[in-house]
Amino acid sequence: MRALLRYQAALLARSQRWLPPFILYAAFLGIGVQGGQPILDSLGYTAAALLPVAAWLVRICVTNEPPAARSCVSAAVGPGRAHLAAVLVALAAAAALGMLATIAVTLISAPASADHEMRVPRLPAGAAGLLATLACALLGTAVGALTAWPVLRSTGRAVPTMLLAALLSVVVTGSPAQAAVSGLVTGSRSGTVPMPVLPLAAAVLLTAAATAVACALTSRRSP
Repeated sequence: MRALLRYQAALLARSQRWLPPFILYAAFLGIGVQGGQPILDSLGYTAAALLPVAAWLVRICVTNEPPAARSCVSAAVGPGRAHLAAVLVALAAAAALGMLATIAVTLISAPASADHEMRVPRLPAGAAGLLATLACALLGTAVGALTAWPVLRSTGRAVPTMLLAALLSVVVTGSPAQAAVSGLVTGSRSGTVPMPVLPLAAAVLLTAAATAVACALTSRRSP
């Protein structure tokens, strides 16, 4: 599996297709996060903005190879393992990007509540932000896995579906990403730091299930 992960990571890096989602994420943060803003609000925005980026990265990774190359890799290691490696590399890239952004936002934000009346400890807030960011990266990965090949084969349907699913994952009540982000926003108002452990656990389960479905379908559908 290590060789597959290195192969997929090299494909992603050399293709430079990761640049648009990375630039989009940087633009989101440049617009929505400013130094001196309440830390939990900024961390919630940072986490939420990562979800569509993670979904986009999954789409990039699972479609990076030419069909002939993918067929060779699938024949050597199995189509499910080959697809899993692509999804895991996308998740790792999204998580790494989100963690770097979370650390930066934690350092530049004001350790205060939304009304700046109460102090919010920076280190626990940063830890809560990291958990929320991981939850959003995981759920974005699930969205990407269920809206890209082999689940949806038509680009015309897959891309709008991915965008809509990413949006709903952030705003619909009951979504792990929505729970994690809204917890940070609510905590900013009260001056308390919530730890979104349950949303993170739910995101892990949903992502594992979504990835398993996508990997199972790879053996039944050709690229």
